[in-house]
Amino acid sequence: MQITVNGSTHQLDVDEDMPLLWALRDELNMTGTKFGCGKGLCGACTIHLDGQAVRSCLTPVGAAVGKSITTIEGLSKDGKHPLQKAWIEHGVPQCGYCQCGQIMSAAALLARNASPSDTEIDNAMSGNLCRCGTYPRIKIAIKSAASQSAAFYNADDTTEEATS
Repeated sequence: MQITVNGSTHQLDVDEDMPLLWALRDELNMTGTKFGCGKGLCGACTIHLDGQAVRSCLTPVGAAVGKSITTIEGLSKDGKHPLQKAWIEHGVPQCGYCQCGQIMSAAALLARNASPSDTEIDNAMSGNLCRCGTYPRIKIAIKSAASQSAAFYNADDTTEEATS
């Protein structure tokens, strides 16, 4: 089975029902996507499938065939995505475990809504849990990144969101 991850095509010899999370981590060695709950409740495993935030622990590999997958490793070639910069600027991570999923959910939000309201941010991020409780900093970072995102997507057409 063939899948496209972060712009590169990969051939996998796995069961089509295998969760995409395990294909990414165990078969392709992309460990940025984290295993949290295995039930789609925590958001640690969030990736983009054709630009939409999805839980990779619930998404079978077979459902990703013919679609574009973006992981945290593919969000920005050089770590300069506005969200990645805002996360650092506002000191969002503590333990850091949930942060890749948080950033991927926030990136999907900003790709479809460049200027989200507080309520829209809360709704988009409600499925991502943070045991350290950095929610206020997450919201501030998303607002900070929102002002930079349009320029980022227009300047860098190599990101998945810019091309999908």
